Formats: sequence, structure tokens, C-alpha cells
Amino acid sequence: MPENSLAELKAQLVQHYRWLRQYGCNDSHSGNASFRWHNQIWVTPTGCCADTLTPEMLVACDVNGQIGEGASLDAPLHIATYQHSASAKAVIHSHGAHAIAMTMNGEDFVPVDFEGQYYFPSVPVININYAEYVEKSPLAVAQSLTRHKAVIVRGHGVYASAETINLAYKWSCSVELSAKIAWLTAQL
Repeated sequence: MPENSLAELKAQLVQHYRWLRQYGCNDSHSGNASFRWHNQIWVTPTGCCADTLTPEMLVACDVNGQIGEGASLDAPLHIATYQHSASAKAVIHSHGAHAIAMTMNGEDFVPVDFEGQYYFPSVPVININYAEYVEKSPLAVAQSLTRHKAVIVRGHGVYASAETINLAYKWSCSVELSAKIAWLTAQL
């Protein structure tokens, strides 16, 4: 299969980031996303609005750690994920309400639905204090994503990594749907 062009990947990232907002996995200005293009990491800008984001607004970073001006606060986390996994080509961060609510106890999330169990026998939950998030999250999330398709930072949201933007999006959305099903099941 031929490799996508840089312009195609930028357009894909923007579209998938907008879908996270459209389908309720993010609010207008939450979450972030990136993809790897050779040694470049293209990431959403800090505080960007999913409704108005364009491919030209994505910020170039470098896999060696150089962060472009205006990049997401999570840019170091994205870079660390690519540094820890050669197969990672995309990272999606979403704030799905059910995934966050179902893991506020700090325990790993175990899906109750068939599809969730098929994709994720368990989704690890990482406990990081708010005051230490910027310092500790890059390494903690990157290391966990080397062993899992998705992880949840307690009280914050889902991080998913994959070989394509679409697959990282799928993992992010699948965790949220499984958490919603678990929440509904708990109401019975």
C-alpha cells in the first residue's frame, strides 16, 4: 500500500479530531492528536478548537524532542510515545465522559461488552496528580502504550496509539463506547 502524503495525513488528523468533538468524545477545545511523518511529529496546537482547526494550523515537532511553537501541552507525551514505539504512527487523546467517570476509582477498566473485551481485555488506568501531570505523564503514558492500545489517565481521559490515525481513533472511540455500556449496565 502506498504511503499517504503529508497533506493527506494532515487532513486525516483534522477530520478525526473533529469527529471526536462531533460524536461527544471531546468538547470544543479539549483533547489533542498527532501523527508521525518520518522524524516529524505533527500535533494539534494548544487550546485549538476542533470546529475551526485546519491542516495548516498543525504544529511540527521532532521525534528527537524539539517542540514547535504553539504545540499542545501534551506534545512531550506524543513525542515520548513515538520514541518508545517504532510502530506508533498516530496518537489520539480524548475526554470521553464515560471512560473518565468509570475510572475515577483509579482501577483498570475491564469492559463488560463483547467488542470491548475483544479489543481490550483491560485498559490500564494511570494515576497522576494534577500538579505532576506535565512532568510525569509523558513517560507513564508512553510506556503503557507500548503494551496496550489505549490507556486512561484517571480524571483526564483516554490516550490511544496505533499504526494509523483511523485505528488510533477507533481505539479511542471503542474505549468510550465500552465505558458507556459498562455505565448503563451498572444502572440495571
